[in-house]
Amino acid sequence: MIPCDHSTDTPPPPPSADGCEECLSSGGRWVHLRICRTCGHVGCCDNSPGKHATGHYHTTEHPVMQSFERGEMWGWCFNHQEELGPYDAAR
Repeated sequence: MIPCDHSTDTPPPPPSADGCEECLSSGGRWVHLRICRTCGHVGCCDNSPGKHATGHYHTTEHPVMQSFERGEMWGWCFNHQEELGPYDAAR
């Protein structure tokens, strides 16, 4: 893992939902979840039909998300297209 000027050791804000916000409201489905380390938005991964975590980045320009899967401790910087971490497990 590499250092990134967008990375932080502080925990992400509280999650906005227990699942992908957009999928929950539209009846969609997800494969894996991601949490925005800026605002706590929970969105689905790029293997999910909605790709809502990436969509959140394009809408807000919040650069770093973290896996919101039990035991996973990695993150992703959209600006640098680089994996980050390890972080404390989000769940």
